[in-house]
Amino acid sequence: MVQGTTSDAGKSTLVTALCRWLVRQGVAVVPFKPQNMALNSAVTADGGEIGRAQAVQAQACQLAPHTDMNPVLLKPNSDTGAQVIIHGRAVTSMNAVAYHDYKRVAMQAVLESHQRLSAQYPVVMVEGAGSPAEINLRANDIANMGFAEAVDCPVILIADIDRGGVFAHLVGTLELLSESERARVKGFVINRFRGDIALLQNGLDWLEERTGVPVLGVLPYLMDFHLEAEDAIDTRQAAKTGERLRVVVPVLPRISNHTDFDPLRLHPQVELTFIGPGQPIPPADLIILPGSKSVRPDLTFLRAQGWEEAIRRHLRYGGKLLGICGGLQMLGRSLADPHGLEGAAGESDGLGLLDFHTVLAPEKQLRNVSGRLALEDAPVSGYEIHAGVTEGPALANPAVRLSDGRSDGALSADGQVMGTYLHGLFESAASSSALLRWAGLREVQSIDYHALRERDIERLADQVEAHLDTEKLRALCGL
Repeated sequence: MVQGTTSDAGKSTLVTALCRWLVRQGVAVVPFKPQNMALNSAVTADGGEIGRAQAVQAQACQLAPHTDMNPVLLKPNSDTGAQVIIHGRAVTSMNAVAYHDYKRVAMQAVLESHQRLSAQYPVVMVEGAGSPAEINLRANDIANMGFAEAVDCPVILIADIDRGGVFAHLVGTLELLSESERARVKGFVINRFRGDIALLQNGLDWLEERTGVPVLGVLPYLMDFHLEAEDAIDTRQAAKTGERLRVVVPVLPRISNHTDFDPLRLHPQVELTFIGPGQPIPPADLIILPGSKSVRPDLTFLRAQGWEEAIRRHLRYGGKLLGICGGLQMLGRSLADPHGLEGAAGESDGLGLLDFHTVLAPEKQLRNVSGRLALEDAPVSGYEIHAGVTEGPALANPAVRLSDGRSDGALSADGQVMGTYLHGLFESAASSSALLRWAGLREVQSIDYHALRERDIERLADQVEAHLDTEKLRALCGL
């Protein structure tokens, strides 16, 4: 099990790296995260929903994503509450205090999934969540040491030296663990080091002497590296020259599946800008309204920022507007949540740019789909994760015709506004190119996003081979 001293220490990255490293050796390995809190999710082969990071780790293992890889997923819908997804299905929403007591029930789901995976694979590579030293969350823990103790699992502790204070992070974390938990920590990994390793060696020697725990290696800071974020928005972009398409994404409080925009961020001809609270929407060729876990409150937020007026001005000047999932729902005439699934029950006026109405229903729709865009009849594949049922005249001119016979979304009569429930639109080279041409980019360079992701998974496995103690890692994996 890989645990971290902090959030974003590199747990997901290291699990991905170790999974592909083992696959290269012909070892059947499967990723596992007992509990995940994230608004970036993926649809599994068995029709459920798991964290996006575990879907990427499944790719590293050359497996199709499955709900057992992430049996508990929490999707925050307020500052104090979240939708609880067990074995891929939403079962309830509750506040943090209620969930703290519910963790005993959730732990049973975790252990059931782990048992099934352990019966199928010789190595289960587990990812922790946050830090194991969160004292206020120790009771009934299912995400870190509570799980490791329950299944008798050895632990690697990773820390990010780029943040600073790496020795304090590692030593302090150990100090806050119980004696039995400290005994589980079999090695340290230091992540994202820049510079000459010789300058770090005396610190590593001190760390091993102080704790009695070996340093398994130091991973370098990788430039030009991309792995889909579990939750935080990655805004990094390389310098881009020549003709560029200006794309703006307003960041909503409950933005979901913002990994939709990673292919755009990495595209050499796209200048992608995320706009946050208090920032005006700058001139753009394309504005994209993203997915949202709480669409009505996020629509209220959008209006409070003055972004609705900016969107209407953008359209008057001939710009294009795309809504994805929750963003699609915002484009219609109204949005109703009669059951209070995403906040207080009620109904809100939409932006009124497409003639349809949406009602949120208790049963979430989860599908991996393929079809063809209305634009250029380009092939497209993606996935649906939504509770909304959308109906209205605008749907007679769909944005996508799906291969299962259904149609999806809508394209306005003037061709300026498009909405779809499909996440992953920009991952396919053909559909991405068609969308960029629609938005105004004349000569589009085709980018194979899946090949980029595969390249970086391989780069991670190379780092394991080059910088970690692979003999000790094999022993920890029982090999």
